[in-house]
Amino acid sequence: MVEESDTYHIRPNHRLKFKPAVVKGYIRDIVRERLSDVQYDPETVAELTCSLAESIKDKVKTAEFDRYKIVVQVLIGEQRGQGVKMSARCLWDADTDNYAEDVFMNDSLFCVVTVFGSYYY
Repeated sequence: MVEESDTYHIRPNHRLKFKPAVVKGYIRDIVRERLSDVQYDPETVAELTCSLAESIKDKVKTAEFDRYKIVVQVLIGEQRGQGVKMSARCLWDADTDNYAEDVFMNDSLFCVVTVFGSYYY
């Protein structure tokens, strides 16, 4: 007779927990590689934003944060010396859920990326 193991996990394995420092490194590498020589263009920024979000999500998924829902938010704006304030609100478990963010700026544009990792019970 074969015994079945429980599939319900109340907490993630420590090795497979969402790690903000690792994710921030992924964000930083991808954004700097893709945006370092880019000039702000309102015609192409929407496509660039979606492409960056997909690339970052794909890279984060390779880290195998088991049972985590990954949400990537990318904001790109024209650099004109103005200020920007952003906020987010979520209902989550402070023991398992987390986020990572990074900001990139050049002479033409700024980019703010936030990646949320929410454990799926």
